[in-house]
Amino acid sequence: MRQTFVDTATALLDSDPRTAVVLADISGDAFAPAAHEHPDRVVNVGIREQLMLGVAGGLALTGLRPIVHSYAPFLVDRAYEQVKLDLDHQGVGAVLVSVGASYDASSEGRTHQSPGDVALFDTLGGWTVHVPGHAGEVGPLLTAAAGHDEPVYIRLSTQRNAQARPGTGLQAVRRGGRAAVVAVGPMLDTVLAAVEGLDVTVAYTNTPRPFDVKGLRALGHSDVVLVEPYLAGTSSAVVSDALRDLPHRLLSLGVRRTDLHRYGSPKDHARWQGLDPAGVRESISAFVGADAGPARGRG
Repeated sequence: MRQTFVDTATALLDSDPRTAVVLADISGDAFAPAAHEHPDRVVNVGIREQLMLGVAGGLALTGLRPIVHSYAPFLVDRAYEQVKLDLDHQGVGAVLVSVGASYDASSEGRTHQSPGDVALFDTLGGWTVHVPGHAGEVGPLLTAAAGHDEPVYIRLSTQRNAQARPGTGLQAVRRGGRAAVVAVGPMLDTVLAAVEGLDVTVAYTNTPRPFDVKGLRALGHSDVVLVEPYLAGTSSAVVSDALRDLPHRLLSLGVRRTDLHRYGSPKDHARWQGLDPAGVRESISAFVGADAGPARGRG
């Protein structure tokens, strides 16, 4: 995903004079050729993440479309005040593109983990959030985001699904009768492995904001399971509001709020968080009932 992002952003710099890229050292080497070709539109501020967002806000005020990039905890958590003031309060947009996700860089410790990033954008409102599940989804999402002036957050990950699923709406992947399981971004393959043999619908989205409310309601289930690769419950309010006129139950799975104080690999963290196939299956089976029955087929 990261290389696809660099390639797509570089192509945008070549083709669109409005495009600018703002960095804080992260991926500086990858953008070195682009910086040589476009020194006025590739800005590396050094290890100053708050300044990176301030510069992006200034560029946006001049009419440029800044693409801002770093690890999620540096781009969102550390620079949240600048996102709030230099972009949101000023009424300008940018494309924020993160790497690291919730615990992709778990070997670096808690400083490089950001499971609460999408929840932070929800405190602002109005942000489009893309969580691609495959590198093949990154290019179209970034290209579309660069073509307008609204605020967009694109959350890249080293975890990925085997197949790209273009589009931003909620896509039914398989059909079942007991519940709808909504997998966000790179959680889809984990979910499909987890529900093998269970009578549940599985749907996929790489765009949790704005959430495809119409698509969710069209699934026709009163029991819904959300499986998100960031803080558990981040989209629960959106889903509950979407179904507010219908009797429903909701189970929200994601990264727990407890700081594990552990390093380990991303696979270790997925297991510890109950987000590996075995953990997800256990949670879904308990929610829909132990006798979930066989799946009715795939769509």
